[in-house]
Amino acid sequence: MPPMNTVAIFGVGLIGGSFALALRKAGFAGRITGVSSPQTLQRALALHVIDEALTAQDAAQSADLIYLSQPILRIVEILPKLDAWVRPTALITDAGSTKKTIVDRASGVDRAAGAISRCQFLGGHPMAGREQRGVEAAEADLFRGRPYVLTPRSKAELESPRVRELIDWIGRIGAFPVVLSPEEHDQVVAYTSHLPQLASTALAALLEGREEPKCGVFGPALVDSTRLALSSFDIWGDILTTNRDAIRAALRSYIAKLEEFSQVLEPEPMRAQFDRAARFAAQLRDPS
Repeated sequence: MPPMNTVAIFGVGLIGGSFALALRKAGFAGRITGVSSPQTLQRALALHVIDEALTAQDAAQSADLIYLSQPILRIVEILPKLDAWVRPTALITDAGSTKKTIVDRASGVDRAAGAISRCQFLGGHPMAGREQRGVEAAEADLFRGRPYVLTPRSKAELESPRVRELIDWIGRIGAFPVVLSPEEHDQVVAYTSHLPQLASTALAALLEGREEPKCGVFGPALVDSTRLALSSFDIWGDILTTNRDAIRAALRSYIAKLEEFSQVLEPEPMRAQFDRAARFAAQLRDPS
């Protein structure tokens, strides 16, 4: 199989644009095409994020790698069309924040129209991002040092030449691959990604309109704690729709912990909680 020479980015926003820039920085010398709104494509061309703007059909027909970085439900919608256009040697992968719905649709598990049969599909999720959206926020080092989750239905999927090539590029852009099933991925990110977002959103929503913050008596803690509340619901609506059960379980665990705090608030029990929390926070910042 010839090496990957053309990459089509569907959704040239923060993640798709960053993937294109990361490939270029890592030495990819082939062609990068983009599929997005006309305004986004114009900006992506001006910023030299992509080489060419194409229709979805033209991009899919010419690509060795199709990288779907659109909202989750848009990815699900476009899969049936892609299967009619792709080359047999192509690989379709995605960057969706939940995996089971997308992988089930691509593999035909959910028995709905849209299975990918003419080429290989491999689910993916780079664990990287920013509060800002759009191609203007894209950066080549966004994935550096971050896990990049791959969600095959079987380990055999990881042995194809095109997938091995993708895994090699994931390493070159500075990320490290982690292999999980789609179900495992969705369970994990409910706690490690979706819960932090909703905790930040809940705090900001609680304080919005209250009198306490209006006097200006707050420090960096409040700013830091509400950073994720700046995230757009345009992305999170699809996440809530496609991972509802796992997110609900994570929220219930979090509520139970807050309720435990509210029932105690005594120095010694709370000292133990602070110690546990500090150990975890330190490990996040220095895993070595």
